[in-house]
Amino acid sequence: MTTTTTPTPVSRDGAGPTAASGGTRAPRQGSGRSEGGVLVYLVALLVVALTLGPVLYAVLGGFRSNAQLASAPAGLPDPWVFDNYRRVLTESAFWTYAVNSVAVAAITTVVTVVCGLMAAYPLARYQFRWREPLFMVFVVGLLFPATVAIIPLFILVTRDLGIGNTWWGVALPQAAFALPMTIVILRPFLMAIPREMEEAAIVDGASRLQFFWRVLLPLSAPGAVTVGVLAFVGSWNAYLLPLLLLRGDMKTLPLGVADFSSQYSSDTAGVFAFTTLAMIPALIFFLAMQKRIVNGLQGAVKG
Repeated sequence: MTTTTTPTPVSRDGAGPTAASGGTRAPRQGSGRSEGGVLVYLVALLVVALTLGPVLYAVLGGFRSNAQLASAPAGLPDPWVFDNYRRVLTESAFWTYAVNSVAVAAITTVVTVVCGLMAAYPLARYQFRWREPLFMVFVVGLLFPATVAIIPLFILVTRDLGIGNTWWGVALPQAAFALPMTIVILRPFLMAIPREMEEAAIVDGASRLQFFWRVLLPLSAPGAVTVGVLAFVGSWNAYLLPLLLLRGDMKTLPLGVADFSSQYSSDTAGVFAFTTLAMIPALIFFLAMQKRIVNGLQGAVKG
């Protein structure tokens, strides 16, 4: 009498029996990953809370009275007080500071983007002997803080150039210190543009300058927007250079916040309102351009 035996199912890779034959399953990796994901989210929430906590406290503090702040510093507005913001918005000094900040930030942004593109263009598209060492000079410039050169800058701007207490006197040094980051970001964008496109434009009769303005600039727009936003926000929040170079009605909003807080030191709610209104324009501008900044930085990394 013949006995038939059923063959044991074997996995496709031939390593052993499958799950159907009672083989041992491989340990699951999902639990470790889920725990790591939860930890990442917890750390992210902690960072967000530490970052937004003071901002929300200042915003809500502007809607409270000084009595409310004294009785319950961590409480919510009850009732909501709008006089603090209304009083700040009706002061002519606030709008003078705001106009100065907008003007200085706009000049800084334009000079940074234009000079950054013109400097990054030969470093990305031309082949010459000292190209990489020259690029490393700009990279090393990232490690050079403005505070180190603040006294020579003050002497150069006020005595030698004679543009102290002006918009240009602050905007030009800020643009100079923003150039290293600008060139480091823009160079990969310009290098990623195919050389065949440049050769075709030259064959069609375009000069290098025409290729730069008509082809290169539109294609590098994401990078230009990224460095422009970074330059604008950095100029808007700058304090040290305007503090040394600007006086009187030429002061910017950060200096206006300091003056207001020292002049009305007992009016804590008013200081909160002034500070909140001073940071709102840059915050809105940054949030509106957030996706463009991320796309621009991703393009710089890929390049």
